[in-house]
Amino acid sequence: MSLMLSIVMPAYNEEEVIETVVKQWTDLLTRQFPGENTRLIVVNDGSKDKTGQILDEIKSRYPKLMVVHQPNGGHGNAVVNGYRQAVALDSEYVFQTDSDDQFVTDDFARLWARRNDSPFILGYREERYDAFARLIITRILRWSITLIYGTHIMDSNIPFRLIRGSFLRKLLAQLPSPNPFAPNIFLAVMAKKAGFNTFDIPITHKERLTGTVSILKWKLLEVCFQSFKELAQFRFELAGKVKALRKPEPVTA
Repeated sequence: MSLMLSIVMPAYNEEEVIETVVKQWTDLLTRQFPGENTRLIVVNDGSKDKTGQILDEIKSRYPKLMVVHQPNGGHGNAVVNGYRQAVALDSEYVFQTDSDDQFVTDDFARLWARRNDSPFILGYREERYDAFARLIITRILRWSITLIYGTHIMDSNIPFRLIRGSFLRKLLAQLPSPNPFAPNIFLAVMAKKAGFNTFDIPITHKERLTGTVSILKWKLLEVCFQSFKELAQFRFELAGKVKALRKPEPVTA
């Protein structure tokens, strides 16, 4: 049975907050989509703490919760796994957010209100509460995308995005293999270059109070270099991939 909406949420070492976040987002699904078939897909990315155990324990209390366990492969790998799960469930819309309690559920409505205007809608952290290293990475990536692709996206890697399921299926088929370090950036670039308005809607971002920051300061240069190299290589493949994305979707009865 197809789903109206799937929320994809990667999780790594979030034992202190994971149940709170699950409750917030399943409450939103129940409140905003009464009677609709919806899911919250949490991908436990090989957490070393009790995140996976907690998710398994609370599943019976949250019927809309679907838990996926995988070996640790990084945030991007967990996101793509979650996307593929959502597509396999034939979700009409897929929303992605994080499990660190840095976003508020009320902002979902801002993106949902524009769902008929574009198949790919991004939030934008106008005021961002993250470690200095992450802020630097974001700025470097923004400049890199502008330099390499001539495309300006305010927050291309933001984990607060709404994608039409049929379009996400196309995007995943065009994603470079093996998965890039930050696949959400590539999805945003492809959508933008295919001519779709991503809107960059301002949303609230809160300070992280718990959990584990996956990118430490000493990895800053390595991450920036890897991402820049992947983006530069992808430039030569982009034209063909964008052409595939522009093909009209089949009309369903």
